[in-house]
Parts: sequence; structure tokens; C-alpha cells
Amino acid sequence: MRLADLKPALFLGSLAAAFLLGFSLLLAWSMGWQWSPTESAAVHTFTQADALLQPDGMPAQRAQVSLRHRWDKAFPGRSGQARYTFTLPPEIVAQEPALGLYLGRVGNQAQVTLNGVLLQQWGEPRSTVYDASKFSRVLALPAALLQGPGPQVLVIELHAQALRGGGLSPVVVGPLPTVSALQERQQFWAQGPAAAYAACLLLMGGLAAGLWWQQRETLFGCFSLAALCGAVRPLDQWLQHTPLPWPWWGAVLAMAYGLQLGLMARFVLLALERNIPWLVRGIHLVIASMVVLVVLSFSMGIPALWTLALVLLEVVGLACFGVVLQEALQRRRRAAWWLLAAGGVTLLAGTHDLLRVRMGLWGGSTFAFTPHAMFVFVLFLAALVVSRFSRTAEAYRALNDQLTERVADKEQQLRAAFEALRQEQQERAVLGERQRIMREIHDGIGSQLVGLLSLVRQEPVQPVVLEEQVRQALDEMRMAVDSLQPMQSDLTAVLATLRYRLQPRLKAAGIEVQWDVDTLPPIPGLEPPQILQVQRILLEGFTNVIKHAKASRVVVQARWQAAPQPTIWLRLIDNGVGLNPQASTHPGLGLPSMQARAQALGATLTLTPGDEGGAVLGMRWPIP
Repeated sequence: MRLADLKPALFLGSLAAAFLLGFSLLLAWSMGWQWSPTESAAVHTFTQADALLQPDGMPAQRAQVSLRHRWDKAFPGRSGQARYTFTLPPEIVAQEPALGLYLGRVGNQAQVTLNGVLLQQWGEPRSTVYDASKFSRVLALPAALLQGPGPQVLVIELHAQALRGGGLSPVVVGPLPTVSALQERQQFWAQGPAAAYAACLLLMGGLAAGLWWQQRETLFGCFSLAALCGAVRPLDQWLQHTPLPWPWWGAVLAMAYGLQLGLMARFVLLALERNIPWLVRGIHLVIASMVVLVVLSFSMGIPALWTLALVLLEVVGLACFGVVLQEALQRRRRAAWWLLAAGGVTLLAGTHDLLRVRMGLWGGSTFAFTPHAMFVFVLFLAALVVSRFSRTAEAYRALNDQLTERVADKEQQLRAAFEALRQEQQERAVLGERQRIMREIHDGIGSQLVGLLSLVRQEPVQPVVLEEQVRQALDEMRMAVDSLQPMQSDLTAVLATLRYRLQPRLKAAGIEVQWDVDTLPPIPGLEPPQILQVQRILLEGFTNVIKHAKASRVVVQARWQAAPQPTIWLRLIDNGVGLNPQASTHPGLGLPSMQARAQALGATLTLTPGDEGGAVLGMRWPIP
């Protein structure tokens, strides 16, 4: 873990260490401390009361009780009611200012009477959804009721439910402004931290839940559940009317508290990346046992079972503290040292609350340190979550940078491979084109020159035949050159070029040419081999007309048929002597050669008599 990532943890760890020192002093002071407001001539605090105690299932008892009086400690697991009687001192009653009554804690439902007159009632008797003990109370004592002869008797009656923390704190009587100021201070310190703790825990739990949702990491999920469970009890401090009736609401509060402690223990192991099987199983077993003990304790009214659950959670906390101590001493991890300080504070607070507040040992205590220590501990764990998230984010950034470099390297390799492949394809295309040109020269111009050489060697030499052979050789050469020109898949341009090449020859033969060529669409894949095949078919057709047809006119037609299949129709129509019945098989016509070329294009070639004499050479060329 880097120091930059631990800045929040270092700050909160230092705060935890300072809190540990202050807590130790507070703990030593609290061993003999009991709350009592400042005594003065104008204020009187009752720390004793004559009480009539009526626990359910037991006979009524009269006793002089000390305040603060805890019902659950006096009658564990039992509900009931109590009646506290106070006689106001004459010197307090004789004061001029209006008197007020301050009750730091009274519950669970209560009513106050003065000289037999009901002054205030909080909640219906034995209500399972109302708890008056959540807030301190200030009540004005009417001057008219204090002017009668004889003692002024104040009576506080309360109804307490088992395991609900009922009872009565010291009672303060004094000037109304004085006790009101006292109540404001007490309420601020009682309710203010609870609201702050609840808000912070909900915020941290929500953020951790968001991290868990994004990454599905157990560390964040465990912290989120622990923080959200820890927010339940502070929120309860603001609820006089509970969502569920007692004792089930009490079971919910106890389970939330137990789950917070158990999940925090599990979180410590996750934060230290220590997966100790026996300890993990022990934590899970204690959490399950805690749930069972809580249900039994609150449903059966046996507070010892809830105390046993707290003892088990304390044992788990000590075991995890030992793991943290080992990490700090052996591996000397900074996080372990700060976690050791925060965990030590929490364990000391938990031990104090278990022994003195819960069990009432060494005189007991009314102030619980665990909520405050737990909040500091949660803050430190939140810093660990932030640190862990920072490390994870940095790891993702490093991985992303690494992947970016690898992708860039692969892209460079692909570009190089593509360039090599492109060059190879280009070389292969050039080589293929060279080979094709060589074949065309060999089969076309080469064969014409060989024939011309044979004629030259014959005796006597015939100039007309030589001239014809030379013209054919030139036509072959010109067609080969024209086929290499970029035609952009334009068959119309191919036909126009052929017309330009043959026009002088046809004119010299006295043949009129009529071009009836439609505008043809671009032909996909029209490459030099296909162009040359079309040129040779038409050239052979024109040559046959010149040599054999004795025609005076030839018509060249080109038509485009779009449906049902795209097709090009090419026709040469002459007005010559027509076809001999054996003309289709006569070698001089070159029909087999033209049919072979048409077949290479995927076309069909026909030779038929014309409607008005002559012959029609037609080619049907379906276009894919």
C-alpha cells in the first residue's frame, strides 16, 4: 500500500490514537462518576425516591431506590410499573420564579402528577410502539398547585417493558429557565451525535454499496452491510413511535448491532487480506448464534441470552485483534498499526459497556462508549475502503495503460502485416497480369505473326493475304492495349473504342456500320480479361462479315434488360448472303472459338438467319 493511498487512513488513524488516549482518561474517570447537575440554592436534585414497584408475576414492593433506577437491572426479563414519590423542599417551593421539572430519562411510558393533579402523560400505559425514554423532558410546575398548605407531593408513574431500558434518572426541580437550559444541553449531546453518526453511516454504507455493485468485491459489500446495520440504532434515538411493536423492534435493534460487530470483524480480515479458515468459520458461527440468541432473548424475556451473544461477539473481536497485532508486529504494515489503534479503542469501549453498562459490575455506569468508539473505527475502515478503491482504480489504470500499449503494438503489427499482404497481393496481381498479357501475345499476336511468317515463306507471295494477316495482327495488338485501359466497368466505352478501331477497316471493305447501342449501366467486375473476350467475339464477328457475308451494312445492337435478371444483349446483324445450312459448323466462321469465349464470360452465343436475309450473331450475357 502506497503512502499516497494511506493519507486518509493516516489522518483517521491519528484521530483514533488521540481518541484512545482521551478514552483511557474518560474510562478511569467514569469508574466512580455518576451524573448529577450542579447543585445550587435554586436547584434541587433528587437522587433517592420512595418507590412502589409492581413487576408482573411478582408481589408489589415498597423500597427506597437510588436514581438512576434501572428497571431491567432490578427486574430482568419482566415488565411492570413503578410509582416514584417525591416531596418538594419548602425552600424550592417558596422561590419566586416559575418552577420546572427536568427528567433526563423516563420510560417507557410515564405520567406526572403534582398534589394529585395530572400534569403530563407520555404514551399510553404498556404501549408496545411508544418509548418516552428517547428524549429528555422538561415540565412546568403550575404555581397555583404549589400554594396549598402541607407538603407538595410529586409523583411519577411509569410502565416499563422487559429489555426496553425503562426506569428513571435523577429528578431535577428548579427555576424553569435553568432546567430548560439544562435540557437543551443534554438533548444536544444525546441526539446530536446520534444524528451525525446515522447520516455518516448511511452515506458511507451507500458509497460502499455502490462500489460493491460495480466491482462485486466482498470487502465493499461487507463494509456496506456493517455501516447500514450500524445506522439503525442511532436512527432509533429519534423514534418515539417504533415501526414494530416491542419486543420485536428490540430484537431488530439487537440484531443490527450484533451484525455490525460481526461484519466489522469479518471486514478486518478482508482488509488485511488474511483468510484464516477457522476464524472466518468462527465469525459466521457467532453471527448465526447471535441471531438465534437475540430471538430467544427478546421473545422469552431472558436478558442473559443477549448478554451471552455480546460476550461471543467480544471474543470474536479479541481474536481479530490478535490477527491485527500479528500483522503489525510481523509484517509491519502501516494499515495494521492504525487498525490496531482503532480496534483497541473499540474493544476497550465494548468491554466497558459489556461489564459496567450491561452487567452493572463495579458500581455500574450509565454512559456507553461503544457508539462513539465504533464510529471512529468505522471512519478508519472507511479510509481503508477509500485506500483499497484507490489501489484498485490505480491497478485498473495501469492495466488499461498496459492494454493500450499492447493494442497499439498489435495495431502496428497488423499494419505491418497488412502492408506486407497488400504488397504481396499487388505483386501477385502484377505477376498475374503479366502472365495474362504473355498468354494474349502468345495466343493472339504471336499466332498471327507465325501465320504471317508462314505466308512469307510460301511461293509465290500473295500481298492481299499478307495484308489481311498483318491487319489481324494489328487488331489483336490494339485490342490487347485497349483492354488494359481503365474503363471503370463501362461496357459502352468498350464498344465505342472497338468501333473506333474497326471503322477504317469496315469502311475500306465498303460496309456501312449502324450503331444502335443503348446507355448501359456499369458492369460490376468488368476487368481486362472480360473486356478482351468481348472484343474478340465482336472482332471475329466483324471479320466473318467482311470475309464471307458480302454485306453492305451491318447493325451493332446493345440492350440492357433489368428484370427478371440483369442481362446484356449484344447483336451483329448483316444484310449479306445469309447462312449456309452447314455454316454453323464451318471452321472458317470461327463459331466454336467465339462460343468458348462467350462461355468463359458466362454468356450464351447464337448464330441465326436474319428476318430480311443475312445473319444475326447474338450473345446473351447475364450479369451476376
